[in-house]
Amino acid sequence: MADPDPELLAKIAPGVSSVDAAAWDALTSDPLTSHAFLSLLESSGSVGEGTGWSPTPILIEQADQQTDAVPAYLKSHSQGEYIFDHSWADAFERAGGRYYPKLLVAVPFTPCPGPRLLGPDKNAMLAAIEAVTSQNGLSSAHINFIEGDDLEAAEARGWLIRDGLQFHWRNDGYDSFDDFLAACSSRKRKTMRRERAQAAEGLEIATLRGAQIDAEAVEAMWGFYQDTGSRKWGMPYLTRAFFDGMVEALGDRLLLFLARRDGTPIAGALNIVGEDTLYGRYWGCNEDVPFLHFELSYYRAIDFAIEHGLSTVQAGAQGEHKVARGYRPVITKSAHFIPDTGFREAVAKYLVGERQAVAAEAAWFESKLPFKR
Repeated sequence: MADPDPELLAKIAPGVSSVDAAAWDALTSDPLTSHAFLSLLESSGSVGEGTGWSPTPILIEQADQQTDAVPAYLKSHSQGEYIFDHSWADAFERAGGRYYPKLLVAVPFTPCPGPRLLGPDKNAMLAAIEAVTSQNGLSSAHINFIEGDDLEAAEARGWLIRDGLQFHWRNDGYDSFDDFLAACSSRKRKTMRRERAQAAEGLEIATLRGAQIDAEAVEAMWGFYQDTGSRKWGMPYLTRAFFDGMVEALGDRLLLFLARRDGTPIAGALNIVGEDTLYGRYWGCNEDVPFLHFELSYYRAIDFAIEHGLSTVQAGAQGEHKVARGYRPVITKSAHFIPDTGFREAVAKYLVGERQAVAAEAAWFESKLPFKR
């Protein structure tokens, strides 16, 4: 497929795994958009045939050299995205349109803001996405959890921008967890200390990284993930093969907080360590212990971020209960290209009201943070 700029060539590859790993990774230092992570999703069958996620990475070439890449997917549903457009699909199809398949630029099953247009020529990548969408008669293209230069480029091309709300912990130069607590009100400080003590009572809690995550820990986390996924989504998104391959693929970027009782794993929280951010990804348990979720998923993450000088903890989507543990409301962004003029105008109008509601909600949560006034 030729790009509007005759000096550029945009191609669609059959999958990230078909792209040279060194060339792909030269464009991103983010573990979630790394060749290893995205390829593992493909090779494990977590995306691909039968999943509704068809890998469609878009590659930009200049002078026969790959210069830019877009982790894109052709989607036949809206599951596993964490940006909810089901009402858009219903409205478009009631009006006689066909919403699926749509084009999605995202990290599958991962509600974490980060790089999405990998490479320097943002405009060329956006033009290629638009061309793929229009030339193939797709209803729309979406870039989920977009930020920074990617977001600015999409806005400049007139893409619709949608706001969402998450809760992230911010490291304000703390030297220790106690230093963080010192910034909180006395009542909240006491509550968090009590929760941590109660959660850990009678348990051994280990911090495992990379090769320290052995077969027993993988087996335990797979069981926890299946249980949580079955309750939250009806069916877990990731396959067992993904779990079997994740330590080799991610190495020391994989971090597990594992709780054991009498030597037997009972709960775990799986994380991915980024350049400056800890991404909390999956939590699960087979024993109900008060506050253990908070300890493994939130408090231990804060401990790790402080110790390793990370500036942010992103502990996943939703979770208003994070606010009382010092996780601040953060406005997230997604970008949307809709060729149909009437549908675009309707969505744009909807987004105005939604944006106001999200801003009001964020302001309310900001007032509930545990920090000293």
